Amino acid sequence: MRALCSRHGVTRSGFYSWRRRCLSARDRYDTALAVRIRAVFDASEGTYGSPRIHAALHQAGIRVSCKRVARLLQEGGMKGRAARVYRRTVGTRVFFSGIPNRTLDLETSAPNQVWVGDVTYVKCANQWRYLAVVMDRHSRRILGWSLKPTRELSLTLAALNQALRRRRPIQGLIFHSDRGPEFAAYAFRTRLAALGITQSMKHPRELGDNAFIESFFHSLKADLIHGRTFDTDAHLRSAVDAYIRRYNRSRLHSGLGYRSPIDYERTAA
Repeated sequence: MRALCSRHGVTRSGFYSWRRRCLSARDRYDTALAVRIRAVFDASEGTYGSPRIHAALHQAGIRVSCKRVARLLQEGGMKGRAARVYRRTVGTRVFFSGIPNRTLDLETSAPNQVWVGDVTYVKCANQWRYLAVVMDRHSRRILGWSLKPTRELSLTLAALNQALRRRRPIQGLIFHSDRGPEFAAYAFRTRLAALGITQSMKHPRELGDNAFIESFFHSLKADLIHGRTFDTDAHLRSAVDAYIRRYNRSRLHSGLGYRSPIDYERTAA
């Protein structure tokens, strides 16, 4: 130790005093921020530099300067690169294979531990409309939804953002979905990472791990869609909104002890 201190021009007492010293508030914030930055960087497959990571953090409500983000990126050895162009090929899904399924055999004990998302289609004026939904897996409560004529990133982002406006999830929340391109897109993945939400995805040929939200879609179509026609998007949107309100407030679930999702959450609280 004496040799190391001499090499770097510090005294032994000075070194031990530094080691015992507590981290400053700024250093502690930098440490926590670096973890969030690393998550966004990894979610972008290493393609995001400081401007995009700064924007992702800003959208997640984290106020930090772009210079600070750039410094922490550099200190962490993270350097953004240009994204490769991926064309639709047989092996394209390998690109998303780095996101594991984190919900297998996972039992929840309270709301806001696991959210699940999925997309289904319903017919309006003889054309398909796409419905994206975000559900709290513990209570089966629908937290956010979005209805659009096209199946794209904005569809799932709108449903997620509605859920986030209603809930302030704690650190450690898992968001689980299938491997649809809307959930695997950079913008969706980095949005989750900036918020400190861990992403989980269903593996190919796995069955039943998103069963709760699939059950909701079955109920929605059986109770609302089948046997009815919707002439306009406004008509369909109004009907879906009313159904989801009723589903959350009063529809009894056998898996919840014949209580509604909202009533179950109140009991759990």
